[in-house]
Amino acid sequence: MTKNPIVSALFKPMHPSKELDRVTSPIGLGQIPVSKEADSIVRSVCGFCSTGCSLDLHMKDGEAINISPSPGYPVNTGSACPKGWEALAPLEADDRATTPLLRDSLGTLRPVSWNVALNEFVDRVKKVQSDHGAESMAFLSTGQIPTEEMAMLGALTKFGMGIKHGDGNTRQCMATSVVAYKQSFGFDAPPYTYADFDESDVIVLIGSNLAIAHPIMWERVLKNRHNPEIVVIDPRHTETAAVATQHLGLAPDSDLDLFYGLAQLLIERDAVDRDFVEANTEGFADFANHVKRFPLDQVADRTGLTKDQLVRLADTIESGQRVSFWWTMGVNQSHQGVRTAQAIINLALMTGNIGRPGTGANSVTGQCNAMGSRLFSNTTGLLGGYDFASLDDREHVAKKLEIDSDVIPQEPSWSYDQIMSGIGTGEIKGLWVIATNTAHSWIDQMDCHGLLDKLDFLVVQDMYHSTETAVRADLVLPAAGWGEKEGTFINSERRIGHITKARTAPGEALADFWIFKAIADAWGCAEMFERWRSPEDVFRILRDISIGQPCDFSGVEDYQMLDESGGVQWPFPAGSTVTADSAERRLFADQTFYTKNGRANFIYEEPTPVAEPASDDYPLTLLTGRGSVADWHTRTRTEKSTVLSSMTAKDAYIEMHPVDAAALGVELNEEVVVSSLRGELTARVVTTTGVQPGQVFMPMHFAELNRLTFPAFDPYSRQPAYKHCAVAVRKT
Repeated sequence: MTKNPIVSALFKPMHPSKELDRVTSPIGLGQIPVSKEADSIVRSVCGFCSTGCSLDLHMKDGEAINISPSPGYPVNTGSACPKGWEALAPLEADDRATTPLLRDSLGTLRPVSWNVALNEFVDRVKKVQSDHGAESMAFLSTGQIPTEEMAMLGALTKFGMGIKHGDGNTRQCMATSVVAYKQSFGFDAPPYTYADFDESDVIVLIGSNLAIAHPIMWERVLKNRHNPEIVVIDPRHTETAAVATQHLGLAPDSDLDLFYGLAQLLIERDAVDRDFVEANTEGFADFANHVKRFPLDQVADRTGLTKDQLVRLADTIESGQRVSFWWTMGVNQSHQGVRTAQAIINLALMTGNIGRPGTGANSVTGQCNAMGSRLFSNTTGLLGGYDFASLDDREHVAKKLEIDSDVIPQEPSWSYDQIMSGIGTGEIKGLWVIATNTAHSWIDQMDCHGLLDKLDFLVVQDMYHSTETAVRADLVLPAAGWGEKEGTFINSERRIGHITKARTAPGEALADFWIFKAIADAWGCAEMFERWRSPEDVFRILRDISIGQPCDFSGVEDYQMLDESGGVQWPFPAGSTVTADSAERRLFADQTFYTKNGRANFIYEEPTPVAEPASDDYPLTLLTGRGSVADWHTRTRTEKSTVLSSMTAKDAYIEMHPVDAAALGVELNEEVVVSSLRGELTARVVTTTGVQPGQVFMPMHFAELNRLTFPAFDPYSRQPAYKHCAVAVRKT
């Protein structure tokens, strides 16, 4: 059996990666308290949400033993949410994948060596491609591994292995905003900096429970010294809405009617920044004509809001000097999410609330490195925001990578839902899943499980051997987690931050980067990646690819510069310098956008009805979202922490309005059956006026939830509409 030289080198006494030899020396932070047992501090960016908080890892004998939030870092300035404080706990879990696992002839996953696993991987993938064509193998990646690893995976699969189709779980959270920004601004460019939370006098939060989903951002809102109006637009009376000055509890998926009606109100009262619109935008006249069809009475009827609420909101925006609009999954995870996001963008453009402090049409990202995935995963878009379909772009990237442009696909990949559908039609026969838990998180779960079981070959590369997806795999590759690898994340405000290796991964688990390198060698395409010797080498390659793009960060010399600068927001072209004034920077201050003519586009469309409205048999509308500040996605990591587990519900629950509960004859904490056309689950009832009559809410973290969800997708972003489906509730 051939031994893989990459794997052999990694398990020598001296690991080739030297991340632990350098301890960050932050500039201007004064004395940092250190645990008595610790002998040094390593600074890193948190691996949970997209806020991008900096954490100080307290080191003893080369291993992290404790964590505290980093003082002075521009994102979190010494604060952390519970997940950040507990970030080391998931690394200690008993179910860590510590050796490769291969399913034997009896159907049992058994430990094997890395050399056996790599040979099996290559032989089985090549057989799938030989039997069914190169495009019959696909991969699904994540927004939770470093940018360098994403790029390595995307280049290895697309350029080295001939795998055309690959997407990431970023499709589940951010694809809508990506498409909206590209069409409106000419590039996927969230325009804001977190300083805009501090500077706004009106903050409009749409489909965003910021207090729970992004608590450090919410902390900045609460510290705003301008006594801002805080407007929450959400069907639920969330924790964030409870503190708002205005809560608009609109009917689910009536956002487009609301924003078009709001635009019409503002136009009627001439609350439009005509100079800005005429100088910097395209299509406003046609947009203004479109929204005439959304008069106040009609919008009130469709949204369930009162006319007084709508007028007050228009008054608030008109009188605001610095209005910022923020949205998250309540907008993105919709059957018409792209047009809804663009309706928000249109409001910012028509009122001139963009490019100035405290303004913007601002999408808040979900995962820690979703922004890195959007730019550099090489899945449905070519590295660096380039286009697979463009010959010039392919040749440019090929030249930067020193490869033949003929190996770069000429079309973008299928999206996540198309890959899953391809399994159903038999076009996809093999699937490689990296750092995501498809069997839990994908919409319409029972259909998803059936699809995964149809595959000829399923490979799962993960920290844990116990995830719902890993237990179905033919081969499990054990991966290092956050804190056990090096690279960079890009947060919601486009800040590139350095993550450092502070622990050794258990057993034979390897950083995903080294797994990809080992596979390249086993596949026979290692020559293509000779320059990709370490994560920092890949960082430099990506830096060169970014030159001339809106995301240009060629002025960032190396990881040490990121450490000393408190992270760097792109764009940061060569010759740029980090100063106190440039620590937080927003886009479009020069009123020039990334379109060919430099103007932003007004884009709009007629609202479309939801695919599955409530009915006599399924009379309730199910809403989903984050459950608590201690939960993260499928709980794969947060459930490993005793502290985080104690802060959240262990078993599934459903929130119901007391009127609906009384009509069903159910009481608080009583167990009920929740069903949809796709499946059912049991949950205990929580009665609350936080949901409206006719609506129910369940946190997305429970594995059972996606038995219910309806597989509707935005036609432009292909993002699933997790937020809306019809259900029934009955007593057990």
